Amino acid sequence: MRIAVLGGGNGSFAAAGDFALAGHDVCLWRRDVEAVKAHNAAGGTIVVKDFRGRHEATVSIITADIAEAVRDAELIVCPAPATAQQDIARALAPHLVDGQVVFLPPGTFGSYIFANAKHDAGNRADAAFAETGTLPWLTRKHGPHEVAITIRAKRLPTGVLPLRLKDHALAVIGRAFPGAIEDCGDALSGALMNAGPIIHPPLITMNAAPLEHFERWDIHREGTQASVRRVTDALDAERIAIREALGYGAPHFPLADHYAREGEEWMYGRGSHDKLADSGDWREHIVLTRHRYMLEDLALGLSFLVSAGELAGVPTPLARAFLSIGGAICGEDFMLTGRTLQSLGLGDFDRATLQKMLAEGLR
Repeated sequence: MRIAVLGGGNGSFAAAGDFALAGHDVCLWRRDVEAVKAHNAAGGTIVVKDFRGRHEATVSIITADIAEAVRDAELIVCPAPATAQQDIARALAPHLVDGQVVFLPPGTFGSYIFANAKHDAGNRADAAFAETGTLPWLTRKHGPHEVAITIRAKRLPTGVLPLRLKDHALAVIGRAFPGAIEDCGDALSGALMNAGPIIHPPLITMNAAPLEHFERWDIHREGTQASVRRVTDALDAERIAIREALGYGAPHFPLADHYAREGEEWMYGRGSHDKLADSGDWREHIVLTRHRYMLEDLALGLSFLVSAGELAGVPTPLARAFLSIGGAICGEDFMLTGRTLQSLGLGDFDRATLQKMLAEGLR
């Protein structure tokens, strides 16, 4: 099928390369006009490296024109960071048509941002917006047109906005990710499966000193010690409590599974943490005030989690603590500048009104 991939980062290159290798007709959109020119001049291919070796994927179109990229696409995949979603959503909004599916892996409730941008643009096309709890690939770019994939995800819990289009949306997404998509209901349920705001805030704040001291530090190897793991599990318990209070049923996909060698398999599978650390791709220089773990997963992801906790009547002391610590590091109040139900314009919605919007979409 025809798939449009939006963005130029790790996830977008992994998506475009993997989809092309699977035989799909792929269009890659980037905002960087010069990068698009350079990629086309280099032949328009993406080198994908995985455990099977090196593979050259041919992308049909590489363009800075988003209308060209999404024309006739059944599926639009946007693995860009949540910090880029507002701008991309506004650029995409006028061009969506009936039946198209926009998939955000992961979303941070970005499905609502994209749906609202379409609504604000006056576009009444019956499109669906979906999000899942993680990027479908553990991946890093190794060059301007080369990407390494350590692991491909499985059992990706996916929620859809509006819920009435769920069957259509999951069927379309499932053709791009055969056997990997798992129904978890509406878009808020999908947002509350986001792994990044659980794993990354403890890692970047509890490793702040070595991150500032050493030129390169692997927070997934040296930085993931027993004390950090205990804190991660406690933070994840807040997420699960919110899901339960809002009426979302199991499985809740606890993040402990990410580190386990036995038990339930989802996301990147058992022992995936060891594979991630062994790859060496995450031994990197991290600037605390600029890294996406801080500005995306902590500032946006945890502020959203706290606001969902307020809606559900569930206390979130750890999430609030990390927001305070991260905000102090960055000199910012993340509950004011982050992504909350209030900042999204949903602060006056009670649970019944919000559930109706999630089911029917924006009217």
